[in-house]
Amino acid sequence: MVTDRYPESSIARDQWVLARRPGRHALDPRKPHAYFLEEEPDATGRLVSCGTIFLTNRECPWRCVMCDLWRNTLTESVPVGAIPAQIDFALGKLGLPGQIKLYNSGSFFDPRAIPPEDHAAIALQVRRFNRVIVECHPAFVGQSSHRFRDQMGGKLEVAMGLETAHPQTLEQLNKRMTLDQFRRAADFLRQHDIALRVFILVQPPFLPPELALHWAQRSIEFAFDCGADVASLIPTRTGNGALEALQAQGKFVPPRLQLLEACLASGLALRRGRVFADLWDLEKFSSCATCFSARRDRLARMNRAQIVEPEVSCAACTHGQPLDSNDRL
Repeated sequence: MVTDRYPESSIARDQWVLARRPGRHALDPRKPHAYFLEEEPDATGRLVSCGTIFLTNRECPWRCVMCDLWRNTLTESVPVGAIPAQIDFALGKLGLPGQIKLYNSGSFFDPRAIPPEDHAAIALQVRRFNRVIVECHPAFVGQSSHRFRDQMGGKLEVAMGLETAHPQTLEQLNKRMTLDQFRRAADFLRQHDIALRVFILVQPPFLPPELALHWAQRSIEFAFDCGADVASLIPTRTGNGALEALQAQGKFVPPRLQLLEACLASGLALRRGRVFADLWDLEKFSSCATCFSARRDRLARMNRAQIVEPEVSCAACTHGQPLDSNDRL
C-alpha cells in the first residue's frame, strides 16, 4: 500500500514515486526526442557551438524523487542500431558543431539504455568532434567509460548528477548514491583522463529554503574539489507528480529566479571552473513579468562570458535586492 507520507526505505520510495507519475510521452525508438544547437565557452573562454541530442532509450533504473526525465524514455531497451540511427538523424539537422552532447535521460554506459554493441559505431560517428559529452550515474562509471574514450579517440567528458553535497538530502532524493561513491567515480574519470561535468540542483526537496544558497555553494565547491571542469546549476522543477506531493507536505518549495541568479554569481566568483545556469523553462521561477526578460538575458550573458554582471534593478518587484548566503528566501 502506498501512503501519502514519503517512505524511509528505497524500495518503498520507488513505489511512492511511481504511484504519483503522470503519463509518459510516446516516442520513436529510431529518432531522438529532441536536438538543438547552443553555445558555451570552452576552458579557454572561447565560445564553441555545441550540438545537444536527447537520445530516446530505456528508462533509468533509479527512481529519483525530483526526476522528470523518464517522461521521454521507453519501457524497453532499444534494438542494436537504433541509437546510431538517432544520432545520424540529428546530425543531419544540426550540421557540424564543435562539440556534441549525447544526453539520454539516464546513463550512457547503462547497457540496458545504450547497447554496448553500438559503442563502436557511435564512436565512429563522434570522432569528428572536439569534445563529446555524455551523462552517466556514478554507478555505471567504469571500464566501459575509458574503452569508449579509446574507441572515439578524442576528448570525452562525462556529466554526473551530484544534485547536492548535503548528505542527508542526497540520501532522501532516492538516487542510491553517497558523496563517497560520487568522489570515487570522479577519481576514476580523472585517472583515465576523462573530463567531468557536474549537475547540481538549486533548492532540492527536503532542504530548508533558507539553506538553499549555502548548500548550492557547498555543492559547487565539492564538484570542483572532485576535479570537475564544469558545474551546471539546475533549478528544481515541478511536473513529475512526486514533487507536487512533497510540496503539499511542506517538504519542497520551488526555487525563485533570484536564488538561481545568486547561485550562479557565487559559483562564478570562485573562479575554479566554468559554472552554467540552466535556462530551460526559466519563466516558471519568476514572479515578475516586468523584469523577467532582462534577468534571463543577464543569466545567458553570464553563462557565455563567465563574468558576474550587475544585478537587474526592478521597481515593480523585490528582485532587485542582492541575495547573499545569510539571507532567508
